[in-house]
Amino acid sequence: MKISVIGTGKTGSKVVEMLGDNLAHAFDENNPPTVEKLRQSDAIIIFVPGDAVPEIFDMVLESGVPAAWGSTGYEWPQGLDEKVKTANTKWVLATNFSLGMNIIRNAIRELSSGSNILNNPSFNIHEIHHIHKKDAPSGTALSWKEWLEKEAEVTSEREGDVNGIHELTITTATEKIKLTHEALDRSIFAEGAIWAAEQLIKRVSLTSGVYTFGELFDLVIKESRND
Repeated sequence: MKISVIGTGKTGSKVVEMLGDNLAHAFDENNPPTVEKLRQSDAIIIFVPGDAVPEIFDMVLESGVPAAWGSTGYEWPQGLDEKVKTANTKWVLATNFSLGMNIIRNAIRELSSGSNILNNPSFNIHEIHHIHKKDAPSGTALSWKEWLEKEAEVTSEREGDVNGIHELTITTATEKIKLTHEALDRSIFAEGAIWAAEQLIKRVSLTSGVYTFGELFDLVIKESRND
């Protein structure tokens, strides 16, 4: 199994390190990818800023190689699923590659449902990241709001070299509920991205098209229960 990495910043470099002998190519501004080199891989893991996605989008699509995208701050074009299906390949998109974040996703949905019986609750999602993160609020914070399916204030903070802290607070006049996820080490994102790429390669039940990381996680859990 050979996996290429596009983007060798804070998280991409962790992926390169963890792949070891399974690394096909590591691409960055000084060593840009080509379709030919991408096709030497079984899968591609991509960690580039949202504004860099257009530079490689067509190339990754043309390669036909399954890809795990960890780019945030980019609005994916309409018809993306059809484009990927036409290329006969598979993509997974993630705002956050933490496997534990999928447990959080389910917890947020339970909290959202339970909050319906509370008296006039208010919702706040606060995220903290390192000072070099360009998009605010984070893609993960926006995903939390989507999972919550409630009107919520989303706030952001940038400080030091924080890997990522997300907190949901539900407040009423008489009580406060908090749910927090903190990334203690950037390797959790690398682990999740490699896991996703491996699923794209080996899981025969995955048909061509675009999956969210949550959809991929749920599919694998469901299949493991049926084994």
